[in-house]
Amino acid sequence: MKKVLSNCESKFHSLCCSIFGHHYSVSKKVTLHIKEYKCIHCEREVTTDANGKLSQLTPEMQEINAALEKLYQKKHPSPQQVA
Repeated sequence: MKKVLSNCESKFHSLCCSIFGHHYSVSKKVTLHIKEYKCIHCEREVTTDANGKLSQLTPEMQEINAALEKLYQKKHPSPQQVA
């Protein structure tokens, strides 16, 4: 029974997102300007692209964001890493 309800809920959330738009929340901060977002209803994932617009988070974009995050962390170490 739960499986049927969750399937109906996901279809309902997808329908709501298609009508009213997605409600994104930040799921990961890659750098100060690049973030990954996730819709709280349908769980669609997007990220900020090179132009500052939201684009779908593909495996290729995930690899790019991971590399950017490593470079950013090397250049801007947190206070715990310095001490």
